[in-house]
Amino acid sequence: MKKRLTLIVLILVLSFGSLAIAGTAHQSQVDKSGSHSDTMKSGVTGDTYTHQAVVEGVRAEFQVMTLASMNMKDRQGKTHHIMVKLVDVSSQKQIGNAIGKIKVISPTGKEQVESLQNYSGILAANFTFDEKGKYGVICLFNVDGKKRLVKFWYPHS
Repeated sequence: MKKRLTLIVLILVLSFGSLAIAGTAHQSQVDKSGSHSDTMKSGVTGDTYTHQAVVEGVRAEFQVMTLASMNMKDRQGKTHHIMVKLVDVSSQKQIGNAIGKIKVISPTGKEQVESLQNYSGILAANFTFDEKGKYGVICLFNVDGKKRLVKFWYPHS
């Protein structure tokens, strides 16, 4: 009996672990017609890296860029600016009353956490990207009392 119980627990743990990993690589959202659609897009345009994801009816549109490309300097010497615009999927209206934080994890595991500042409905924060490689970007935001989470990789070269 103990072996069966242990086996069942192990299977459940492995199943949930693989679902958690799959969830960070691909998110899906049921659109208005009830069908699933791919909700993640990433790309580079000029000096700007973009990423979009839809989470529970909210589209998060991220932009990652160097402060130098924006002709800006940070008093604390930070090098990059991350912005996120939130849009209600059903109404297509920008959400201006959200709050949130972003955690950036460097390729060697160094973490930075910043609260997002609201600039006329665009949320943003500055970070230091001082290593080459993939940075993990984790954004937790709250819209009307409901928390949502978006994760993606930013390839810094």
